[in-house]
Amino acid sequence: METGDWRLERKGVLVRRIEPTSDAHSVLKEGDVIVSFDDVRVGCEGTVPFRTNERIAFHYLISQKILSFRFAGDVAELGIIRARNFMKVQVALNPRVHLVPYHIDGDQPSYLIIAGFVFTPLSEPLIDEECEDSIGLKLLAKAHYSLAKFKGEQIVVLSQVLANEVYIGYEDMSNQQVLKFNGTRIKNSGHLAHLVDSCKDKYLVFEFEDNYVAVLERETASAASSSILKVYGIPSERSSDLLEPYVDSLGDNQAIDQDFGDSPVSNLQIGIDSLLWA
Repeated sequence: METGDWRLERKGVLVRRIEPTSDAHSVLKEGDVIVSFDDVRVGCEGTVPFRTNERIAFHYLISQKILSFRFAGDVAELGIIRARNFMKVQVALNPRVHLVPYHIDGDQPSYLIIAGFVFTPLSEPLIDEECEDSIGLKLLAKAHYSLAKFKGEQIVVLSQVLANEVYIGYEDMSNQQVLKFNGTRIKNSGHLAHLVDSCKDKYLVFEFEDNYVAVLERETASAASSSILKVYGIPSERSSDLLEPYVDSLGDNQAIDQDFGDSPVSNLQIGIDSLLWA
């Protein structure tokens, strides 16, 4: 890290927020002022020199850097002012971790069926399939503006309730985000499957947004699942990716009480798309 005289830098942009999943999170801090990118000065309005007597948005430099990548992890040098001191830092640029993916990996979407409740991670293909009206404004806002707080985080939704005689009254609860299972906040679909598989309680309690709650008797739900799958011609209660042993990306001891996925943003982003500036 190189230091210098902060008074030589009269321009720049203020870092207001940094995505927790970005490489910049361990290098930059909120309140830093970015004054240069790879030795190109950044103006107060977030622009950099372009052609003769012209300026262009700061993000242009990011786009050019991405196009010149030989591989993910290439480094950009940022000149910043922190606590009235000028310094230069290096930030590795890697693809952004999207909370709601644009594409689905593999041949089929990830899913988990519990007594007719079909859970799946929210994705852009799911939004396109369901149409925006049925998804709802709250989930759409999260899909378009929220930041992932850790790698592997997903917005898990109850995408469908398969009608059956065992559980009646939950048919209209589709496209609701499930937040907790038996009091534990859900990190992703694999985590939900793990919690259900290891549950020994009498009841399965699913907590959704807007204070909706679904309570299933565990043994009854287990007994009903196979018949429901048979009626609907579904070969397995879960997708192949959920057959693998669950690995906790956060670690068992890390607190997860904060509201994952509840950090809407609307400002320009850099780094690749990992910083917000004012």
